[in-house]
Amino acid sequence: MLTNGKTVHYPGQALYDVNETGVVLRLSRRYLYQEIRAGRLRTVKAGRARRVPADAIAEYIKLLEQEAQAA
Repeated sequence: MLTNGKTVHYPGQALYDVNETGVVLRLSRRYLYQEIRAGRLRTVKAGRARRVPADAIAEYIKLLEQEAQAA
């Protein structure tokens, strides 16, 4: 993934913060919080922090693909 002109890799990472999720999905932080509030992107709480499990990112991509095929 590219961020600020640098390649960023997150191999084997189990949980992502919202900023990292935005880099992976190439979506804005604001948009991701809208999707979280709408229940379309699953998150977990780790203390006070909100984290996105890696499998939730895969589920979200699959949801987007299904919506694209239905349209």
